[in-house]
Amino acid sequence: MLEQALIKLFKNYIIAFEHCDLKAARACYHLPCTLHTPDKIAYLANSESFNQEFKDIFTVLTHANTKKIIPTAASYNHADDSSIDICVDWAFVDDKNEVFADFSAFFHVVKIDEQFKIMSVVSHDLSNSIELALPLALAR
Repeated sequence: MLEQALIKLFKNYIIAFEHCDLKAARACYHLPCTLHTPDKIAYLANSESFNQEFKDIFTVLTHANTKKIIPTAASYNHADDSSIDICVDWAFVDDKNEVFADFSAFFHVVKIDEQFKIMSVVSHDLSNSIELALPLALAR
């Protein structure tokens, strides 16, 4: 049950990113949330800050001609069924079927009103990938 709910969250997440769908992306996140990259930390306290940050992210993906976002590895760990850590390695593929970005992202997901939402994402180089206790089958 838990794994299926997490798979559903990340399948929705992937579709939102592949279609640059702001509303679908917002449905995957809890506010406030944080996004951490090697370059910056974004604290998204409300819908306005969320929308601005994701418009910027989606602009980058559009300019890169992103066609597919592929999870290449995924695993998770949880102390209980309401707070979960997930590590996903990603490959972003362009319209020439070439990987233009690959990295590892560490997600903290919480269950709120019976739905899982992303509270925090920390993205780093693939060399920082962590294999957690349980595999998460995100292959499409």
